[in-house]
Amino acid sequence: MIILSIESSCDETAIAILRDGQTILADLLSSQIDLHQAYGGVVPELACRRHIEIIGPLLNEALAEAKVPLAEVDAIAVTAGPGLIGALLVGVSFAKSLAYALGKPLLAVHHLEGHISAAFIEHPDIVFPAVALVVSGGHTNLYAMLKRGSHRLIGRTVDDAAGEAFDKGARMLGLGYPGGPIIDRLAKKGDVQKYPFTRPYRSKEHTNFSFSGLKTALRQRLEKMPAAEKEAPNFQADICAGFQDAIVGSLVEKTLLAAKKEKVESIIVCGGVASNSLLREWIKKEAERHGLASHIPSARYCTDNGAMIAMAACTQFDRSIFAPLNLNPSPSLALSL
Repeated sequence: MIILSIESSCDETAIAILRDGQTILADLLSSQIDLHQAYGGVVPELACRRHIEIIGPLLNEALAEAKVPLAEVDAIAVTAGPGLIGALLVGVSFAKSLAYALGKPLLAVHHLEGHISAAFIEHPDIVFPAVALVVSGGHTNLYAMLKRGSHRLIGRTVDDAAGEAFDKGARMLGLGYPGGPIIDRLAKKGDVQKYPFTRPYRSKEHTNFSFSGLKTALRQRLEKMPAAEKEAPNFQADICAGFQDAIVGSLVEKTLLAAKKEKVESIIVCGGVASNSLLREWIKKEAERHGLASHIPSARYCTDNGAMIAMAACTQFDRSIFAPLNLNPSPSLALSL
């Protein structure tokens, strides 16, 4: 079985070709970071145009790399939501055209299920039950999983996503976009005790997150600081260390709380923010301390990519869950069980 997958939910165009749910024959990605850096965030109209420009050539390149003729593809998978509606439309329209022209089944994949499925690329034998933390620029959700392809929402952010907090914090500090990798890099050189931030939303009664207050705390602290203090040689590294510690600490604390409540065997952490070095280190350490297995995709599979969509599509293909050719994308698509 060969699945060709398309991901275009935000600012990255990705196409992958997967054989038998195990062998990645091609996994190509076209990033738009250079396009959006000047604006400090993703500009939807520009993202859509870039998707339209690159998706055809990227498909040809993927087929050439995989050495697979288009006629030998067994199914076309595509991200149907959530995401930017215009960006989603590009991918879905392209996928429907391919499915129709080839007479192949169409598979509609939820973007977050794709991120969760990324963990299975390198860790195919995850033990269930498990709890999955999906943490990115647009989402910070916790899911309880009894098996692969089963997701029950047990926690989410009530305001900003963790990745959004990183981006907005970096913008306040004049560090550029995307903010997460920049803060991660600077924080390694900083003193985490110099500018501590209170860890947000620490109630043990629930497993929800909140990061807007932390963003406000950073802004207020910066406004009250003397200019001389902000010009100190290690200022940015020190404040990044404290800010990052509060975000990551909240993510780890709530994930472990969810794992305890759900009595799971494994923890999955995925999404763009899962590439954060402190989060990876902290989750692995705490999971081991509590006798839990932890599974985090390598950095390549944390950010949006086509391989994760293909992996998620395998489960649907096995269950014969096919999408109609009048499929419409949904920018706020819910992840069901």
